[in-house]
Amino acid sequence: MNDYDLLVVGSANADLVIEVERRPGAGETVLGSDLAVHPGGKGANQAVAAARLGARTVLLARVGDDAHGRLLLDSQRAAGVDTVGVLVGGAPTGVALITVDPSGDNSIVVSPGANGRLTPQDVRTAASLFQAARVVSTQLEIPLETVVEVVRNLTPDSRFVLNPSPPRPLPGEVLAACDPLIVNEHEARVILGDACVSDRPEDWARLLLAKGPRSVVVTLGARGALVASSAGVGRVPPVRVDAVDTTGAGDAFTAALAYRLGTGAPLPEAAQYAARVGAVAVTRRGAQESFPTATEVEEL
Repeated sequence: MNDYDLLVVGSANADLVIEVERRPGAGETVLGSDLAVHPGGKGANQAVAAARLGARTVLLARVGDDAHGRLLLDSQRAAGVDTVGVLVGGAPTGVALITVDPSGDNSIVVSPGANGRLTPQDVRTAASLFQAARVVSTQLEIPLETVVEVVRNLTPDSRFVLNPSPPRPLPGEVLAACDPLIVNEHEARVILGDACVSDRPEDWARLLLAKGPRSVVVTLGARGALVASSAGVGRVPPVRVDAVDTTGAGDAFTAALAYRLGTGAPLPEAAQYAARVGAVAVTRRGAQESFPTATEVEEL
């Protein structure tokens, strides 16, 4: 039996959030709300989201020996995440600068900080966590060479989930391990590059699948999602809610999907559940504080 349902390898940031009437253009200054500081980072977000749903979760990440690092450790422990894999020191904690407009859409700039010091050696040193985990999930807010090392340390029985955000070209070794590769529309276009010869998300899903992943999920925001595998391409219908803030919604989706896959759910079923989790998250402000419990998802 696995000790963990999910091992998340990834980033941990302090989110510095300002609400604005509209996001500034080049060379423009706009006034916003008071600054709010929240625990965030795609890796830390995924770990909290999964733990809130009841997953036995462990995080492998690096934070600075500073107030932001302590904030992140406290938030992980409060959610029930095992922080045995969180390394401290080497650089200041990563920071994300986030602006949120009245529609709930956001723009984010990330200063990686300690996230950029999470090394392949750190992954190798944490081999026992990989052996204990049913599913391993990661993102691209940590060095790509560290993500490659994650793939090389997977056990034969584990499942690998990748959200390539921020997007960049991926080596074949990483693509071949993805089951699934989870992308939004922007990420799909970047990863496909010149191969993106269509405006239809269904075609993107097929083209991405041809690059080597075992399965692909394309999230489409208010239009739901697509699931692609050797069985074909299927649509996950949207969950209608009034969005307040989309910050962290993609992380909640990925964490929920990874967790459900680990319980043995088929990919389409796991994606439908993940869509409901993401829908609850966008009705609340912030990232980690917006993530629902399993009971709240059932009530939706």
